[in-house]
Amino acid sequence: MKDSSTQQPETTIDVDATSGAAVYNKSLLMIYDFFVLGLSNTFFWKCPTKLILSFYNQHVSAKHLDVGVGSGYFLDNCQFSNPNPIITLVDLNPNALEYTAQRIHRYKPTILLANIFQPLPSALTFDSIGINYLLHCLPGHSILDKAVVFRNLKTLLNDGGVIFGTTILGKGVLHNLFARQLMRTYNAKGIFGNTNDTRKDLETILKENFRTYDIRIVGCVAFFVGCK
Repeated sequence: MKDSSTQQPETTIDVDATSGAAVYNKSLLMIYDFFVLGLSNTFFWKCPTKLILSFYNQHVSAKHLDVGVGSGYFLDNCQFSNPNPIITLVDLNPNALEYTAQRIHRYKPTILLANIFQPLPSALTFDSIGINYLLHCLPGHSILDKAVVFRNLKTLLNDGGVIFGTTILGKGVLHNLFARQLMRTYNAKGIFGNTNDTRKDLETILKENFRTYDIRIVGCVAFFVGCK
């Protein structure tokens, strides 16, 4: 990982992130694994889901916070070091929270309905925080407008803890014809907000907020991790 020592002040911001979250109704969640993790990842974003699952297995801890939970596929299928992990789920969409909580009910997760652009309860602390496929669903002219998400979350990390995730970039990666069309449609509808998201800006955020960090690109997707 690369070293970083720059720190940024805490910031509170009022952002309407409901458009990206609202699409996750119960009907979509039932086909999410097939359409997003199967078809889209394979043919549009050129990033096999098995690589993201492996990424989870590398970084997930037994005291984990997952933000923007989707269908809960990765939490359901990843390998925890402890058979009884402590898991907290955060999302702005109650459908996603309910669906994921039911899917991983064996772990008895805690759920929290919240806007990640606002600070979460400071009493919560974790050894890992996952934000998989979250950033590209958040509004903003560029990924720099989403830096507050990292500032809010890093306060919840224990020393040595990691925040990790993936995001679909809008620039600086090769989009095939289908990916370009899908991105245009999703951004027009407010489902995505990633038209100007770049690796360079993502690296700027990680460098400002974490002691060490790493980024790698697979297809249209950036894999990133920051260590406190």
